[in-house]
Amino acid sequence: MKMEDSQRIEAPRETVWAALNDADVLKACIPGCEELVKHSDTEMEAKVLLKVGPVKAKFGGKVTLEDLIPPESYRIVGEGSGGVAGFAKGGAVVRLEEDGPDATILHYDVDAQIGGKIAQLGSRLIDSTSKRLAGEFFKTFGETVAPSQSEDEADEDQAEGKKGWLSGMFGKKDTAAEEDA
Repeated sequence: MKMEDSQRIEAPRETVWAALNDADVLKACIPGCEELVKHSDTEMEAKVLLKVGPVKAKFGGKVTLEDLIPPESYRIVGEGSGGVAGFAKGGAVVRLEEDGPDATILHYDVDAQIGGKIAQLGSRLIDSTSKRLAGEFFKTFGETVAPSQSEDEADEDQAEGKKGWLSGMFGKKDTAAEEDA
C-alpha cells in the first residue's frame, strides 16, 4: 500500500518538528493509541487498538526514526503485529516545508505491507481505512499543534466579555426587559 499527501499546519516548522518528536502529542493524535513509549530520540514502542472492517485487533509495534535532518525531515520505519489479525511493516518519509513564518506544510509518503487476516479484507477496505486513519491523525495533530483561529478568537472574546450570537440574543431580551421595567 502506498499513500502520499500533505497538510498545512498553522505553526512554525520548529513547533511542528518538536510535536512530531513528542511522544505525548503523538499518543494523543494516533487513532486508537493506548500506549506510546519513547525509548530514545530515535526509538519508540506503541500499542494501538484498530478496527479494519470486521477485524478488530491490538497491535504492538516498534518505530525507528532514521535519516533525521532537524527540523526538515526524517524517515519512520516500523513494524507491528496484531496476533492472528496480521502484521504491518513499512515506512514513511516525513518532510516539513516552511510556508511563511507561521505555517508549515507537512508532506508524507507512506509505503507499507500488511499480511494475515487483515490482508484478506481487500485493498479497497484497507486503503480507505488507512486514509481515514491518516486523516484523523493529521486533523488531530493540526488542532493540537496549532489550535484554530476560531478557538483562539472565541477564547479572546470570552476573556474580553464578548458574547456569542446565542447569548447575544438572550442579552438583548434581558436589555429590552430592563427597558420595559
